[in-house]
Amino acid sequence: MAVIVGIVIALGAIFGGFALEGGHLAPLFQPYEFMMIAGGALGAFVIANDAKSRQAVYDAMPTLFHTARQTRALYVEMMSLMFELLTKARREGLMAIEDEIDNPPGSPIFVKFPLVMADAHLVEFITDYLRLIINGNIDVYQIENLMDNEIDVHHQDGELAINAIHKVAEALPAFGIVAAVMGVVHTMASVGLPPAELGNLIAAALVGTFLGILLAYGVFGPIASLLERKLAESTGVFQCIKVTIIASLNGYAPALAVEFGRKVISAKQRPSFAELESILRPGKR
Repeated sequence: MAVIVGIVIALGAIFGGFALEGGHLAPLFQPYEFMMIAGGALGAFVIANDAKSRQAVYDAMPTLFHTARQTRALYVEMMSLMFELLTKARREGLMAIEDEIDNPPGSPIFVKFPLVMADAHLVEFITDYLRLIINGNIDVYQIENLMDNEIDVHHQDGELAINAIHKVAEALPAFGIVAAVMGVVHTMASVGLPPAELGNLIAAALVGTFLGILLAYGVFGPIASLLERKLAESTGVFQCIKVTIIASLNGYAPALAVEFGRKVISAKQRPSFAELESILRPGKR
């Protein structure tokens, strides 16, 4: 909804201000100029991106209209889940949580946290690394390095759509100039027309430049920035899990390991120490 509101505000302010200062909106309606700009940008997008990148863009567009999943409630659930899993492993041994991570939907622990369960990638990240810890004698540094590499891959996958849209935004002003030049060529080839008609042709040509800049900085540029922010937030969740697991592997108690993870959460989503303590160990409050 914020995306739609932002576009409406931007377009309303630009076109509204133009109308209020006495401009006429009708000359701005130039479908052929728009066709040249949009068609050129679409063609360049298809040329510059392979099937994987194009699919990433198609998948990313609906997320623009979704509220952020990385809320305080999700972080609280995630840390509560990690606390329960690590506590059970510490008390009963690592093998005690094998059934939990092999079948999260049937796990009494996992099912208590619906926000975490709603994110399949997040559940997979948690269970995969706990399974590695159970099944193999892997060095802590190897686990940490593997986690970093997977987070990097996740970030690179997310950047495919961002980079593709950003490149389109960069190209749109140039396509606007191309459309304007085509309009000027048409005008110069029509010099025998009356001045009023030549004026209309020149106005149409200038609209091309206007549309290219408007679409670049008023629509596609902000969309790329929003996707970049969403990607950073999703990466933060995996960083929190990584820090928690590594702290546990280094011998820290579950409550302290979870506290390590809490410290890498953004301040806007991070629960306080007292709040988290009251949730994890209510009997102590």
